[in-house]
Amino acid sequence: MDRRMKVTPETPWKDIPRGGTMLDGGNAVDFKTGDWRVMKPIWYEDKCKHCMFCWAVCPDMSIIVEDGKMTSIDYDHCKGCGVCVEQCNFKALELVDEE
Repeated sequence: MDRRMKVTPETPWKDIPRGGTMLDGGNAVDFKTGDWRVMKPIWYEDKCKHCMFCWAVCPDMSIIVEDGKMTSIDYDHCKGCGVCVEQCNFKALELVDEE
């Protein structure tokens, strides 16, 4: 079933969904929610101990892990909340202004 909103010039404003509204569940991969970000985590691989605490707390599953080690950050979906940065005891993550 196609649940996308059909908006025409005749559509009353009350019937138009608010911006950012997700009409279907389980579709987060379809939206680059990282575009909403104001702050951005930077990963310093040389300081990383691969403890995976950042991965465990990331609400967006934006910590990319391969073979049990962090390899990068999925910036397409990372919203820059900073939870991973706060969790890292090794200063391997830093939150900076998005440019």
